[in-house]
Amino acid sequence: MISPHQEAPLRQGSLAYRRLTLAMLFAGFSTFSLLYSVQPLLPLFAADYGLSAEAASLAVSLATGPLAIGILFAGMLSDRVGRRPLMVAAMFAAGVLTLAAAVVPGWNGLLALRLLTGIALAGVPAVAMAYVAEEVDVPSVGAAMGLYIAGSAIGGMGGRLVASLVADVAGWRWALGSVGVAGIAMAEAFRQLAPPSRFFIGQAGAGGALSGIKALFADRALPLLYAEGFLLMGVFVTVYNYAGFRLLAPPYSLSQAAVGGVFLLYILGSVSSARFGALAGRLGRRNVFWWPIMLLIVGVAATAAQPLWLVIGGIAVVTIGFFGAHSIASAWVGRRALANRGQGSAFYLFFYYLGSSVLGSAGGIAWSRAGWNGVALFCFLLGALALAIGLVLRMIPPLPLPETPATAPVEP
Repeated sequence: MISPHQEAPLRQGSLAYRRLTLAMLFAGFSTFSLLYSVQPLLPLFAADYGLSAEAASLAVSLATGPLAIGILFAGMLSDRVGRRPLMVAAMFAAGVLTLAAAVVPGWNGLLALRLLTGIALAGVPAVAMAYVAEEVDVPSVGAAMGLYIAGSAIGGMGGRLVASLVADVAGWRWALGSVGVAGIAMAEAFRQLAPPSRFFIGQAGAGGALSGIKALFADRALPLLYAEGFLLMGVFVTVYNYAGFRLLAPPYSLSQAAVGGVFLLYILGSVSSARFGALAGRLGRRNVFWWPIMLLIVGVAATAAQPLWLVIGGIAVVTIGFFGAHSIASAWVGRRALANRGQGSAFYLFFYYLGSSVLGSAGGIAWSRAGWNGVALFCFLLGALALAIGLVLRMIPPLPLPETPATAPVEP
């Protein structure tokens, strides 16, 4: 641990600040490319190992589930060992585990390595904001976190796209190996670029964690926002998990590379999150929040059509609606959590990734039993429940305090 001293925090324009923001870009890219690069490979896993769609989806769920749980503990661990050392270790471990998953024989071995990858990756999103907030002066924090979020969005899209393109010409093992090597390279880049912690103060105990948790769940809105994260992420991951199975099969019979191109729709999500966030800032979150949820529901309904352009268009609308709703919900958590923003954000991310794990796999049952119509109905019901909760949230009055920036990072 390096004790705090009289040096000023990092500011925009300085070399150290530029190094830190570039390091955070690598951190975001690495984390979400390693986490979700297997998503377009699910049909290949199913074909190679003779699996059902829901069984193949465990390659995603067994990473996001442990990550959700790990986030709750990684923050406390970083209070002991430091933010930067934990992030460095997490990124290297996840890259090595992904590389190992490319060569391990057998489905069970691959799943075990994916589970360990999820646990390792929890060390990045759980402490990224704390690391930046400690080392950067207040006016410069937003820009630094913006690059982390941008890296997350690009990584979520790029990891899936690269895996699809490589798998199309060389198979899924080479695809995973490529992503693993890239993850290790980005971990080394982060280690070289990220400045040592100068203002970190270690903590030996939980320090009121239980009382903070009690306060979070006593709030009228926060538990509902956690439910929204669970439901919305469940819809989003389910659509992308099983769209590949549908588009690779007749009557579309698209190539693996073409299916990977669907993930370019993430660009729409990046625009949507900024636009809806700004709109919510002007008109109020409770007044705007249900709009993107309605878009998500409309998009799900459109995917049930047969024309390919409507299917792709529906996925695009789902992407726009999801990112818009998620950006508002994550900011809302930061607004409501008050003095417990770190814990509030951790619980939001916990339920968010839990939705990816639990509902993403449950959607596979709908696919196996009723095809895409079953998936669309499953997602439509989840979206309808999210809309109902959003209308309840609209009735909860805001806290009588000035707005503050959210601490929950926006996931791609």
